[in-house]
Parts: sequence; structure tokens; C-alpha cells
Amino acid sequence: MKPSRSSDMQLLDNDTVAAWIFLTPALILLGLFIIWPIAYLFYLSFTAGSFTSKGTYLVGLKNYWRLLFNSDFWQVIGNTVYFTVATVIPSLVIPLGLAVLLNRSLAWRGIIRSAYFLPSIISLVAAGLGFRWLFQTTGPLNAFLNIFGIPSIPWLGDTFWAMPVLILLSIWKQLGFNMVVFLAGLQAIPPSRYEAAELDGANGWQQFWHITLPGLQPTLIFAIVTTAIFTLRSFEQVYVITGGGPLNSTNLLVYYIYQEAFGQFDFGYAAAAATVLLAVTLVFVYLQLRTWGEE
Repeated sequence: MKPSRSSDMQLLDNDTVAAWIFLTPALILLGLFIIWPIAYLFYLSFTAGSFTSKGTYLVGLKNYWRLLFNSDFWQVIGNTVYFTVATVIPSLVIPLGLAVLLNRSLAWRGIIRSAYFLPSIISLVAAGLGFRWLFQTTGPLNAFLNIFGIPSIPWLGDTFWAMPVLILLSIWKQLGFNMVVFLAGLQAIPPSRYEAAELDGANGWQQFWHITLPGLQPTLIFAIVTTAIFTLRSFEQVYVITGGGPLNSTNLLVYYIYQEAFGQFDFGYAAAAATVLLAVTLVFVYLQLRTWGEE
């Protein structure tokens, strides 16, 4: 005897109701902590004023026009692009190379893995204070250089050297996490593929390009996206080490937003800059997923 259509609909309705019941808490949290803040940020970018008794008022696209013709904003965009590119590429290449090496049977492999992962669990503020002490004019690094007759370098006071210090800290901080991610991806590749390649006469470099990299494609997508997002939202490095200086040469977009919002109390303008950051991040993630998905 076939079940009636009404009983099927009843079952479907019951399943749908149950699904919505279980999803409701998660949807509420998603709406409160993600969707609503983004929507309010977008609204705030069209306003001016402050959160005082005078309140805010709509100004249309004025804040975006200010961004478009503000030379400081474009300098910050240039700094952010430089910082992101110079951080993301080494933060992927170096951990990938280390993961390939540590994926083999080596003595003290577990200890070496733990040592490389240690920076990932250290507070970025604490690491920033350590780097500031290390690279200050009278710090240990310059003292070491002086031994070889090299004059002290004003690392944090020079417009050329200050940004590389922040980049080095970011690479060091991200290195261990990405290495563990790549190690997990490497261990998911069947060893039989490498054995077959060896029988066909493929050398190590050929195995890397034709087996390792294609096998790591999902892992690479994850690592690229997470590393890029980590880099784009960098704030602590700038706040602790350079404060955006010297001469605005290390001011990144997130720190610029912080300055405008909580230094100048120009929340509408800061919200417009934050909206630009959000849009850039979403476009980057979309293009990255689309590119790797097509391949």
C-alpha cells in the first residue's frame, strides 16, 4: 500500500519545521553578530555626526567622495597592497617548503614541528613588543651589526625599513599555522601516487609539480584565503610597533579606520573606509575561489 500524498506532505512539513527549529538559534546569532553589524556599517557610511545628543544625519555619498580625493587614504591603500603582497607570498611559500621537508621521516620531527608552530599561539601584541625591542635603534639587532662594523640602522624610524619589520613579524606569526595546514594536506595525498611516479622515473621536482601541488589544491585555497584575510585585517603590528609612522609609511587600512573612528571621531568616514575594506576582501575571496574552482 502506497503512502498517501497527504502523509508525505505532513512528513515534509514536520521535517521542515524541525529544521527551522534547530536552525533558529544559529540564524539569530548570525543575524545579531554578522548581518546586522554589516548592515549598520553600510548605513553609517552614509552619515556624519557623532553618537552624542546631536546624533548622526545622512550625507549621501559624501564620505565616499572624501575617500576618493583623500591623498592620505590612497597612501594607506598603497601601503596595504604592498604589505599584503609582501606578506602573503612568503607566508605560503616558506611553510609549504617546510611542510614538504617535515612530512618525511626525520629525527626530532615532532619537536621541530612544535617549534615552528609556537609563534602561532603567541599573542600578536606580545610578539609586537618583542619585535619593537629587537629592532629599536639601541636594540640587540643593531648591537649585533655593530660587531661587524655596520652602523646602526633606524629600523622603526626610517620610511624604507619600518614596513619590512611589520612584514617580517606577520610572516613569522603566520608561518607555523600554514605549515600545519599544509602538513595535513600532504598527509591526505595517497603515497601510492608517489610510488607510481617513481616507477615512471619522475624526480622529486616533477612529483612536487604534478602530484603535490594538484593534491594540495583545496588546502592551498584555504591557506591563501585565510592568510590574505589575516593580512588585510592587520592592526596590532602597526599599533604596537610603529603607530602608522614614520610619515604615514606603515599606516594600514584597518589602523587608518581606527584613527578616523576613535582618534578623529569621524565615524561616518571611518565606516566608509571599512566598507571599502569589506568589499575588497569579499571580491578577493570570490575571485580566488572562482579561479581555483575553474581549475
